[in-house]
Amino acid sequence: MKKIKIVLFLLFFGQTTFGFCQTQAELNRTSYQMFKEAEAEMNEVYEEILNSYAEDSEFISNLKKAQQFWMEFRSLELKVVFPDREAGYYGSIQPLCVNQHMTALTQERTKRLRIWLIGTSEGDICSGTIKWTSKDPD
Repeated sequence: MKKIKIVLFLLFFGQTTFGFCQTQAELNRTSYQMFKEAEAEMNEVYEEILNSYAEDSEFISNLKKAQQFWMEFRSLELKVVFPDREAGYYGSIQPLCVNQHMTALTQERTKRLRIWLIGTSEGDICSGTIKWTSKDPD
């Protein structure tokens, strides 16, 4: 049933999200490109944080460890959703589904990382290493 919903979604809305993909292979390639773009954005934000907080060596060390663990978490999270099964178990749509899941996780991580660049409301006593800003980040 879940696969049918995904196929129907792609038939009706896929042209706006995935351009004019006609084959499963094209959909898979397009979804992979979307994942790579999300990952590139996350890496840009990560690098900006490293540059912005370069003077805080303990923060940088902890951020690098956290990012490494998050990357491992993302891989393991994927295995929870799509455990290893025999070939063809998930069907030809699996690469698209995997890419969409990885994209969503990566976008969530980017949003969480971005707070170190945006800052938090001045006076937020629980902000830790997140710098204060005079304007409300929301």
